[in-house]
Parts: sequence; C-alpha cells; structure tokens
Amino acid sequence: MLKFKYQKELIEVGTDEAGRGCLSGPVVAAAVILPDDFSHPFLNDSKQLTEKQRRELKPYIEEHALSWAVAFVDEKKIDEINILQSSILAMHKSIKKLDVKPEFIIVDGNKFKPFNKIPHQTIVKGDAKFMSIAAASVLAKTHRDAFMEKIGLEFPEYNWKQNKGYPTKQHRNAIREFGITKHHRKTFRLLPEQLKLEL
Repeated sequence: MLKFKYQKELIEVGTDEAGRGCLSGPVVAAAVILPDDFSHPFLNDSKQLTEKQRRELKPYIEEHALSWAVAFVDEKKIDEINILQSSILAMHKSIKKLDVKPEFIIVDGNKFKPFNKIPHQTIVKGDAKFMSIAAASVLAKTHRDAFMEKIGLEFPEYNWKQNKGYPTKQHRNAIREFGITKHHRKTFRLLPEQLKLEL
C-alpha cells in the first residue's frame, strides 16, 4: 500500500527518473505534486505495471496532479557528466519546471543534490512506497518510451520500439552489426566483450 506523503505539513513533490541503465537515448525525470484526495486503483512503481496500465495512468496523473513536469537530459550530456549526475540534473530540471513551488522533495533512490535550498529526503525503492514518486516514475517512463519509439523510426534496426534502448541481447546484436548511432551513450560499455568501442 503506497503512502501519500513523507511529511504532512509542506507541499511535497515526488521525483524519479527512467532510462539510467539504457545504452541509448536520454535519461528522463518527472516531478509530481499530488492533491490530498488523489487515488487510482493500480498506481504503483512503474516497473510493476504493464505498458497498458502505464499508458492508462499517464493522462490520469497529468489531469489530476496539482502540478507535474518532465525533463530530458540527452546522451551527449550523459557522456559529459556521467549518468548519476545526469539523473540528478534531470530531476532538478523537472522540479524547476513545476508551476507550484514545492516546499519538500522526496526522491527515489539514495543520491540527490540539494535544489534551491528546499529540504529533501532520498528514499530507496521510493517508487514502491510513496504515491507522488510512483506517479513520477510512471510519467518519466511513459514520456521516455514515447521518445524512444519516435527516434526508433529513424533507426528501426535497433528495435527501440520494443527495448527502449535497454541492453537487450537483440539491441547489442544490432550494435555489433550496424555500429552505433548519434543516440548511443559513448561512455557506456555497449558490448560486453569490448572495453573500448572503435568510434
């Protein structure tokens, strides 16, 4: 059973990201402030939901949230500052875009940097514990999935429509056969047997 808030007094935002473990594409974060009466029968950590459930939840969350925002950090920035810093940057960018100013931030995971002197709390597996983080996980995932499907039209051989840039066997086989695209993360170990890709 998801809890509504970490603390009771302040306007609380939950934030989470999607795409950290991918070989290609951006890392995407969402920030969500929910009203006190928010409920949905199958809101949960996005990884526990089917794609159909996430797609059904997305417009419901966007319609009923007090405020929500999504932010992208692309593969060039990921290669420049690393994936952890990029994930935190995406979360900061999503919080900054909110049209309601939060007074407290709850973050999925155990790493975060202070944002605008707003107090925050990191929560391991927070997306399976708190509603706003779960809602953020759904928005981050659905917005990222839609983006990967769109760029996948240009590079159909990698099947991003299905694997969304994650390191599946099929995705790695496509890298072996066709090389890398502008969307691949050059600093990631794209193939297990190669320590360094010939670029």
